[in-house]
Amino acid sequence: MITRRFFNFPTAGWHNPFAELERMSRQMDQLSSTLIRRTGLRFAPARVFPSVNITEDKHNYYLRAELPSINADDINVEVNGRSLSIFGERKIKTESGDVRYHRREREAGKFSRVIELPGDIDPDDVQAKMIDGILTVTISKSESAKLRQITVN
Repeated sequence: MITRRFFNFPTAGWHNPFAELERMSRQMDQLSSTLIRRTGLRFAPARVFPSVNITEDKHNYYLRAELPSINADDINVEVNGRSLSIFGERKIKTESGDVRYHRREREAGKFSRVIELPGDIDPDDVQAKMIDGILTVTISKSESAKLRQITVN
């Protein structure tokens, strides 16, 4: 690589077909870093809210969602087919008008999340409870989705 750059060896007379794309890529990187430096823009990572874990045992699926500082009255849970939907609203007290934020990561507003479950469920047997900011939804598996032990004769 170094010999090719400094001494034009062994590719004398050969033109790199991707040289123009590499030059444009470097220029785009320079442009974006200049814009970020001058405007102070920072790109926030995409977030999925609420964070969930889904587990199962022989009879049920369990969904646990982190919903800190949200009241149980502000959450709706619905099941439809094999999907479970969580809707709600996070309410945060607003600061007075003359406050200046140094960092603002907690957002208020409505949220929704639809989660596809791994198997068939019984929509008539779903329970949800909220304890210490953790929403736990217990979803019974349908009879067709339950594991059956078959004895071998």
